[in-house]
Amino acid sequence: MNEHKSADRAQPRPRVCLTNAVFPEVIAYLEKFAEVDANTSIEPLSRDEFLARASRADALMVFMNDSLDAALLDQCPKLRVVAAALKGCDNFDVEACTGRGIWFTIVPDLLTIPTAELAIALALGLARKVLEGDRFVRSGRFAGWRAMLYGAGFSGKTAGIAGMGALGRALAARLAAFGMKILYTDPLALPVKVGKELRAVRVEPTELFYASDFLFLVMPLSPETVHTYGEDALGMMKSSAFLINVGRGSVVDEAAVAQALASGKLAGYAADVFEMEDWARADRPRSVHPELLGQADKTLFTPHLGSAVAEVRLEIEMRAARNIVEALAGRWPPDAINEPRRRAGSKVEHSGL
Repeated sequence: MNEHKSADRAQPRPRVCLTNAVFPEVIAYLEKFAEVDANTSIEPLSRDEFLARASRADALMVFMNDSLDAALLDQCPKLRVVAAALKGCDNFDVEACTGRGIWFTIVPDLLTIPTAELAIALALGLARKVLEGDRFVRSGRFAGWRAMLYGAGFSGKTAGIAGMGALGRALAARLAAFGMKILYTDPLALPVKVGKELRAVRVEPTELFYASDFLFLVMPLSPETVHTYGEDALGMMKSSAFLINVGRGSVVDEAAVAQALASGKLAGYAADVFEMEDWARADRPRSVHPELLGQADKTLFTPHLGSAVAEVRLEIEMRAARNIVEALAGRWPPDAINEPRRRAGSKVEHSGL
């Protein structure tokens, strides 16, 4: 009896590392199942601190400002699951996780609608000169209506969407309500019924460049899509066109965009994502291009707020936490995007979630 009690006491609870600040409800939920090592600061962990904490963890909850590679994973012998509180995973070596018997999960559907809403807010804010108007009112020079700050509207215009996944479709549905013509590019065509419902027409990339009054970038980042929108593509766009990027920063060449804005070859650029954020690129810049920041009247930027709706962020973090709990319990986490190689003696049951 005493031997059994001693053995029970010797079994430590699994350790979960949260690399960024989360809602208190998420920590409270995880503490029912594990010891929680939480970064409570809004600032991300340094690489050394990340490694120190990850090396002791059975589970990691990671975020947009994190990255994982094989070398780091080799120093995490206990790690069983990495739960990303996001949809895109280009900063993480999923294949390396798979080969080391580590689950990798994402949150596939909760970011779609708030990101589509933000894309529209950015496009309208940029085209209708909202920031310029705000600055003018605050300057004390506003004395009532004047014929000034004429911008561009949505009605009757052509919206181009580069990437027609879940986010592209959500965006198309909302833009159609403004009376816009919808064109898109994607490796796969929409089902006929969906295309008709969205009134979306698939075209070649060159036509998307030429025809779009508002071009929305919601494509994923891969070695093939880096700087897709550089000097050549921008040169094919209307000088009156607006480019809006809520996908990944590096699909755009920020230096080329800055030059196009300065020369009048592009009317405006709005972005929620930037090249500096793409840790998967060894050559990524370490700051937003200064010439792009200098184009204050032709740009509108937000600091990666795509999913920054309070109730949405809470549910994203809770979803990632539930994936962790399922994996640590020996069950198949519902949002896994890999099937890790079995570790000796391990059994995996499908989750009931």
